[in-house]
Amino acid sequence: MIKITFPDGSIRTYKSGITAIEIAKDISEGFARNVISAEFNTNTIETSTQLTTDGNLILYTWKDDEGKKAFWHSSAHILAQALEELYSGIKLTIGPAIENGFYYDVDFGKHIVTDKDFKTIEAKMIEIARGKHEFKVHSVSKKDALALYKDNEFKTELIENLEDGTITFCDHSSFTDLCRGGHIPNTGIIKAVKVLSVAGAYWRGDENNKQLTRVYGISFPKQKELTEYLHLVEEAKKRDHRKLGKELELFTFSSKVGQGLPLWLPKGAALRERLEDFLKKAQKKAGYKMVITPHIGQKELYVTSGHYEKYGKDSFQPIKTPKEGEEFLLKPMNCPHHCEIYNSKPWSYKDLPIRYAEFGTVYRYEQSGELHGLTRVRGFTQDDAHIFCTPDQLDSEFEAVIDLVQYVFTSLGFENYTTQVSLRDPENKSKYIGSDENWVKAENAILRAVKQKNLKYVVKIGEAAFYGPKLDFMVKDALGRQWQLGTIQVDYTLPERFDLTYKGSDNQLHRPIMIHRAPFGSMERFIAILLEHTGGNFPLWLMPEQAIILCISEKYEKYAEKVLNLLENNEIRALVDNRNETIGKKIREAEMNKIPYMIIIGENEEKENKITVRQHGGESLGMITIEEFTTIVETEINKTLKPFK
Repeated sequence: MIKITFPDGSIRTYKSGITAIEIAKDISEGFARNVISAEFNTNTIETSTQLTTDGNLILYTWKDDEGKKAFWHSSAHILAQALEELYSGIKLTIGPAIENGFYYDVDFGKHIVTDKDFKTIEAKMIEIARGKHEFKVHSVSKKDALALYKDNEFKTELIENLEDGTITFCDHSSFTDLCRGGHIPNTGIIKAVKVLSVAGAYWRGDENNKQLTRVYGISFPKQKELTEYLHLVEEAKKRDHRKLGKELELFTFSSKVGQGLPLWLPKGAALRERLEDFLKKAQKKAGYKMVITPHIGQKELYVTSGHYEKYGKDSFQPIKTPKEGEEFLLKPMNCPHHCEIYNSKPWSYKDLPIRYAEFGTVYRYEQSGELHGLTRVRGFTQDDAHIFCTPDQLDSEFEAVIDLVQYVFTSLGFENYTTQVSLRDPENKSKYIGSDENWVKAENAILRAVKQKNLKYVVKIGEAAFYGPKLDFMVKDALGRQWQLGTIQVDYTLPERFDLTYKGSDNQLHRPIMIHRAPFGSMERFIAILLEHTGGNFPLWLMPEQAIILCISEKYEKYAEKVLNLLENNEIRALVDNRNETIGKKIREAEMNKIPYMIIIGENEEKENKITVRQHGGESLGMITIEEFTTIVETEINKTLKPFK
């Protein structure tokens, strides 16, 4: 008999050899019909896998992220089979599940696949799925695996890097593929599929390798869910930050300046400035002091911090001085610079905590194919801060940062979020720096904080930063998409590497603990996500223009200027549209520019010393006084923008 422990802590005893799906049926026949994947002792297994030892079992349905992962991974196998049956002589490479759907990288040889072929591929996939073929994983010797793929150099390369005895294949229908496992019970669960796009992709992401064709797709257990998803995709296109950024004149890119290097236009620069001012005010109340550091640093600085070892390949190449031969790097991170600021003078425990904040621009070399608007760039500004504190201060400081992040989210309309505690992978410690003892202390500090603040959280193994564990805030936008926004990290390692100290009450030197935090993360990425979340209808306090004054004719320009001055005196951002155009056209353009309030000026308004106000979207507030309008604006702003306490 074996003991199976479930996520709620309950334990049941079963006969050795029982499968995950049989256990699901023992719990409930109805529940079992929805189980599509399983995890045993942190390892993904098939629902048909026989269990022969005690362990922890998690059963997943479509509603779970891991369930979707298995569903989409299985769909990638069906896509691969469909492509093999439709296009003779192709070579399959890899086909993983991704955040939304799956893809398969294929060497199509002489064949060219375009969007005209998508319907044919989808029909073949549904035909295969309806066969209700079981997914069966079995072990294969390295010799037999190589023999099967003797004509496929891509699969051969993958197999050569695997140890004999660890190689598994997955079969369904007449198709087999090299695979580690993690599938749904059978193909029949897949009811709806959509081929989304094709793109070029280098083998193993290396631009020196052969370029393949990447076929993207998505699948669902119900046609209704696919229809809803495609509707969201269309909505996302309308909200694409690249499209809105151009329409609203916020930012642009120039091939002469360089790929991945955004240029902020006046309206976008003003938007960024307001976001920075907003956070600076909150940070000042929280005891932060602003610092400024250079855009470059000596290579040795990043060797000391460990960034060069871990991220050197993703950084721009060193800049060498012509005479002295010194090597400098474009700054990949702000934290080494802040460590050196801390090191500029001796500290006592009475001085701590020290909180340094900076809107610091950093640079990472991203491959051109990975660049995407503002969400993936080569130069970006972090709302970075580093807190240097004593062990006794760690918990309260970490919790205070959580309060600050929550304040930022609330003020900007991100109400739907969870948190992720990202820990290191104990099986692959070479990815990280620092001692086991310090990692345990740092991880426990984060877990204490999320419990103390009653945060909804999940634990992710292997997602920590190389120098310490972190708490990531996972935000859902208006379309239900999840984004990682805001991060807090506990770091015992960099203080050691930079020999940071303070004098304790015992008159001895001690090592401070370092907290890294960035509520926005990257200003560029945050604004992109905010654009898509709001569709360009930012909170009123953040809008580039809160009101526009529309003159019915040139006769009322003088009164319009008077209204403008009164609004500006009340700190309402407005402008006058006195062009020789119809009022209808002016309103349409103001709507397109998403200006919250349109103030219409004509004969009656001037005579009554009032204004007629129309809200973005068409609702009229009628003719009111400027004082009444000012109160309306102030009230709306105060709903979202409250002072940080």
